[in-house]
Amino acid sequence: MAANTTNARDRRLGPRIDFPVFLNQYVDDRRFRVLGSNLSETGLLMGRVRTKRCSGRSVFGLEIELPGAAETIWARGELCRESPDDLVSRSGVRFTGLATRDARLLRDYCVETRRAQLATMLRRIRR
Repeated sequence: MAANTTNARDRRLGPRIDFPVFLNQYVDDRRFRVLGSNLSETGLLMGRVRTKRCSGRSVFGLEIELPGAAETIWARGELCRESPDDLVSRSGVRFTGLATRDARLLRDYCVETRRAQLATMLRRIRR
């Protein structure tokens, strides 16, 4: 059983980074505000208020504003995992469609954020 957990983590290109940012999810051309939790080049974890209008949709659009970036990223996302409760649903999303430019912006953001986090950790260790 532990092997399955390890294999799931191995599918990611890089570790997830904290990403507490609001973004837009589009289902049937209707916008829903959701809160990002963490992000990688291949997907994200998000939380949203449960609604019947959004339930059961496994493919949707995402509009993501990366902190410090001048441009918005558009992605098609596919629901991989969902942990619903009475009010909030936490959803694991895999990106299934990104323009080349958006994929590059996302990759650069993730790499630079990891690099900055590593530099901060190294500074703390050296003290």
